[in-house]
Amino acid sequence: MKPELLLPVSNVETFFAACEGGADAVYLGLKKFNARGKAPNFNLFQLQALLKEAKKNNVKVYLTLNTLIKNSELPELINVLYQLSQSEISAVIIQDWGVYYLINKFFQNIPVHASTQMGNHNSIGTQYSHKKKIQRVILARELTWKELTTIKKRSQVELELFVHGALCYSFSGMCLFSSFNGGMSANRGLCTQPCRRLYSSENNSSQYLFSLKDLQLMKKIPQLLDLNLTSLKIEGRMKSAEYVYQTARAYRLALDEPHRIEEAKEILNSDFGRKKTAYFMGRNVSKAITQDPYIGILIGRIKNVFADGFSFKTEHDLNLMNRLRILSADGTNSAAIKIKEMYVNGQQQEKVSACSEVKIITDKIQQAQLNDKVFLLSFLQKKFPARFKREGKQVKLQLADNKMRNIMNRIGSPKIPKFQQIFVRINQLKWLNKMYFEDLDKLILNLTKTEWENFNLKNNFIKQNIFKFIIQLPKFIPEDYISYYRDLAQYFYRNSIKQFMISHVSQKHILPNQRDIQIYSSENVYALNDASIQFLKEEGFTSWIYPFENDYQNLINGKDRSGVIPVFFLPELFYSRMPIQIDDNVSFKDIYGSYIKLVRDGQTIVIPEKPVALLQHYNKFIKNGFRRFLLDLSYQHPSQKTFRRLVKNLLNSSKEHDSVIFNFKAGLK
Repeated sequence: MKPELLLPVSNVETFFAACEGGADAVYLGLKKFNARGKAPNFNLFQLQALLKEAKKNNVKVYLTLNTLIKNSELPELINVLYQLSQSEISAVIIQDWGVYYLINKFFQNIPVHASTQMGNHNSIGTQYSHKKKIQRVILARELTWKELTTIKKRSQVELELFVHGALCYSFSGMCLFSSFNGGMSANRGLCTQPCRRLYSSENNSSQYLFSLKDLQLMKKIPQLLDLNLTSLKIEGRMKSAEYVYQTARAYRLALDEPHRIEEAKEILNSDFGRKKTAYFMGRNVSKAITQDPYIGILIGRIKNVFADGFSFKTEHDLNLMNRLRILSADGTNSAAIKIKEMYVNGQQQEKVSACSEVKIITDKIQQAQLNDKVFLLSFLQKKFPARFKREGKQVKLQLADNKMRNIMNRIGSPKIPKFQQIFVRINQLKWLNKMYFEDLDKLILNLTKTEWENFNLKNNFIKQNIFKFIIQLPKFIPEDYISYYRDLAQYFYRNSIKQFMISHVSQKHILPNQRDIQIYSSENVYALNDASIQFLKEEGFTSWIYPFENDYQNLINGKDRSGVIPVFFLPELFYSRMPIQIDDNVSFKDIYGSYIKLVRDGQTIVIPEKPVALLQHYNKFIKNGFRRFLLDLSYQHPSQKTFRRLVKNLLNSSKEHDSVIFNFKAGLK
């Protein structure tokens, strides 16, 4: 059976473009709670009309609810789920375990797909999803062909794979860069695309360090057909109707007639994307970074700016249906524009030939500056309907007050822990003889494979404090390393370490199947709201680290007080499998700040130079019922002085110098 061809949809035109291009299914978002918050998206009434039209065309519709949810948003989310439970939606795509919990408990008629934002990259993740009755898993884009085939053999759940479109530098769901620089979280659909920025190193050379080419797996279609995946997915909810139509047409042709792949590739030449890469599905990722990160065809530079537009010499034929992008000369600002009118020698034109001096009239003139680059984004030679002819099903908008109260009362607990606890995390063994163990209650070890091999459990000092140790598993465990970490966990359990911290909920299945172990979740599991925390409680977790990108108001708005507040840390802004061409521990910067790149167990990690410190808010946290705090010493130089100072500043509620507060005050957007 052929895999489903799944296309992105952001408005009415792109929906009809996908259908006409041959899509079997489409995915789209509402105005809120989806990972492409900057796309036009749909309101509820448009969605209902779309569902009716999709049914007529025998096209499935998947709705993205794939962002993290704040506590104040839970009632609104519940009403959205109530609306969807009355609709003929094929499935919802989710990231937040709180959304899963609400659907599983209260709206069980809604099928669930696990977003790539959930970070499923091995068979442990797919098996856990199947156990949780998740219908489909959208796999991480970073898999190799060998890993993909192994995961398929070991999975019972439906599998979906991205085959075309833009690539994020970081693992999806593990990027904090945009959030760190202003609170615009990639995990909440507001990414400002820091991976597409210019960065300068210590020698003042500027380059695009993290800008990946676009994914294209057209050559892999014959093998993918043999693999029997459920769905092949095209990225592009920020793209035009023409892009959707052409990519749908190309992949439809390749799936139906694999011998015509070369013809299908020719169709893709007009997708106006970046240069292409097979990424980890290919043999070599060394050329996956591009120094030309913007989409479109360069057709000129702005020569004059007017009150209502700008002029330039175009190197390509133009018509009024074309879309353009203007990019500032320094590469930092970009804006897509629609052409309202065109003039050549003072005469209004509907079409303009290449090599003409043309004046463009547009609404976004404030974006244009002299010498800005002008890119052609689409030919737009085919038009699609811009509105639906018929209204859709009428649904009730709000859950009854008593039912809403019932749901809200069943999630979250205001219970305050009896004792105060200081958690400390280290990622270097050198820290062990720099700390005073009487000053901490739990020590989280987040080590590399090399350091685990050097960890001496027979050391008397370690034996004396073994009840304080928590073993942390990494965020990314490749398929070939599952047995290694399973054996590691068994080894520690046999040697009386029975506390573990996992970075993906599915990693529970790596741990010893024993009742006397305690399981904590790292910040990567995203216990951002009371519903996700309720899920963790019912899964048997002892406690959880609140997300690094959290804010004060969200903490206070929640009922939960059992989690661990990170009060000192260097966040991993990028966490990626993709190497970059800059030395380790060398500082580089953008307009927002300075950063350092490191490599641990093959993963490229970018951290800021300045740590996040919330030590000065300790008294406020205590007053509001919080009792557990994390001092994360990862990436810090091991020092007794540093350890003592941080503990003292925490207990004295004193500010740490030369630090930042992330989203704590300004808020997570």
